[in-house]
Amino acid sequence: MKIRIQVVIEHDDETSETIVEEFGCLQRGEPRPESLGLTLDEGKTLLGRIQQEMVKQQIAEYIEYHRACHDCDRPHRCNGRHHISYRTLFGKMRLESPRFYTCPCRPREQQSFSPVAHLLPERSAPELCYLQTKWASLMSYGLTVDLLEEVLPLKTNFTSVYQHTHQTAKRIESELGEEQVMFAHGNEHDWHALPHPDEPLTVGIDGGFVHGRDGDNRKAGWFEVIVGRSLQENHDPKRFGFVAGHDEKPKRRLYETLSAQGLQMNQAITFLSDGGDTVRNLQYYMSPVAEHILDWFHITMKLTVMRNIAKGLPKHEELEGVSGELERIKWFLWHGNVYQALEALRFLEMDLEIFENEDEVTAKLYSHVQEFKIYIRNNRHYIPNYGDRYRYGEVISTAFAESAVNELISKRMVKKQQMRWTKKGAHLLLQTRAKTLDGDLRDKFVEWYPGMDTSVAATQFSPTDSSSLSC
Repeated sequence: MKIRIQVVIEHDDETSETIVEEFGCLQRGEPRPESLGLTLDEGKTLLGRIQQEMVKQQIAEYIEYHRACHDCDRPHRCNGRHHISYRTLFGKMRLESPRFYTCPCRPREQQSFSPVAHLLPERSAPELCYLQTKWASLMSYGLTVDLLEEVLPLKTNFTSVYQHTHQTAKRIESELGEEQVMFAHGNEHDWHALPHPDEPLTVGIDGGFVHGRDGDNRKAGWFEVIVGRSLQENHDPKRFGFVAGHDEKPKRRLYETLSAQGLQMNQAITFLSDGGDTVRNLQYYMSPVAEHILDWFHITMKLTVMRNIAKGLPKHEELEGVSGELERIKWFLWHGNVYQALEALRFLEMDLEIFENEDEVTAKLYSHVQEFKIYIRNNRHYIPNYGDRYRYGEVISTAFAESAVNELISKRMVKKQQMRWTKKGAHLLLQTRAKTLDGDLRDKFVEWYPGMDTSVAATQFSPTDSSSLSC
């Protein structure tokens, strides 16, 4: 069997000649599993050749359209013939790019112009940038290069993927509004006039650490990354992230995430965090009806560490009740009795202070109790009755935020990744990764390049009736 593959190009102008290009002939003998249909290499070769011919004809038609002045129909004089490179999903194209003198029929800002260079200022197809950004957000730059070259007829490299990913992130960043101290707006009369709000929002905020790099120094320690996840019943979650100390618009970033879920000033919203200064200040003044809660997981984690240390205390009669006292403190906090918890911590601190200098275990536990007392005191206004909330099925833990740490940071930047990150590089990658995981990255590209809308593209493609095909 021989299968000839041809492309017929018909221009809108009826006077133009119809072009028929034959791109190859496939030969098949007795059908076998490995030779049934197209192979990957054959498909890549055909796609590359079709792309080359399509782009060539489109550019030729575009140049012809701009060859004469649109005001007086006088042909433009040629100022030189050049070529530009344009990278697409199906290969790198070398395109003719003539330069024309502008027509003197009326005053113009420039003396010459290049229509093709004006049409393609970025030199890379938007869909190629989209795929590079999407896959680089999910896996390493090296694996992205391997995957693209494996399934598409193109050649790319680490630098190209890296640059396109960062360019996309910078463009997303440029659309972010100005930072504000307060995003809650309006007054009580305005809030009552708002329509009935959607389901309540629950926002968990947590942090993680990433290996740092500073120039050639690949051992620049660690830096903190703040990430969050916003949940709403019957809706997809939204994620956000930024590098602490590097991002200049953290509150704006959180507000835009909530706005994407339809935040209204009369909508219930609950913030859960570990009580750190960075995340505590981040969630202030987002909504007049916001509720701020200290994450129960972080409280129990600190208490568990102290209970494990207490197991190694020396045998003193005065220290025998330390473990029981820690359980008592946990019970007070579970029921929101912060006053009694702080009193119990104060007395426990006094008991441990007597034996602080006798052994390392007691000194270590004494230090942890001091830190925990300060932690509870600083966050006393954010400690509710966890028991009541739990019984009514309300959220008390940022476990869902921990999953955001794993999704946004660990899988791409920490686990099994030996790469060291600059603060800028990590911050930019976080923006594209959050958009990718939320499923919003393509929507953003469609917003920039409307022609990428798949519903519109489908109407521009008319498949040939299969009954008319024959071998």
